Amino acid sequence: MRIETERLLITDFRADMAEAVHRNSLDEDNRRFVPDEVFETVEEAREVVTFLMGRYGGTEGPFVHPILLKSGENIGYVQLVKLPEGWELGYHVAKDHTNRGYATEAVRAFLPAMAERMGLSQILGICLAENHASARVMEKCGFRPLFRGVGPYQGAQREIIKNAWYPAAQA
Repeated sequence: MRIETERLLITDFRADMAEAVHRNSLDEDNRRFVPDEVFETVEEAREVVTFLMGRYGGTEGPFVHPILLKSGENIGYVQLVKLPEGWELGYHVAKDHTNRGYATEAVRAFLPAMAERMGLSQILGICLAENHASARVMEKCGFRPLFRGVGPYQGAQREIIKNAWYPAAQA
């Protein structure tokens, strides 16, 4: 995959990105909102990157792609993950790079490319209700609200927001 935006490049993982994945995963927002995506060691991140690289050729995912600045610096990821009820978008931009519109820019570019590739008519977006930044990104990217209330999140019942993005609505 190669998607270029004004400021970003969304591409495939390479083995040499493990250190950046490790570093980006350690910030407090990642620990708070997606603790299963925290990699305490570079070796742990390397194992995950290797696994994710092996998923690119299939159809089941997860499809996780690094977000790079045009300088080549890895600042996060954007992903599509299969759930029982459909495909879900996920993303994270490292704390040092938040509040600059990078997540919105990456998601806006990633959604149509993945919807076309996978033949999807809907992509879900689920976040904790307290994750205002993530909810705002989804709103800016054209997601429509489906549900707000207690629901499953990271293996527990939590207050969540569930949204959906429809490719046809963006045309």
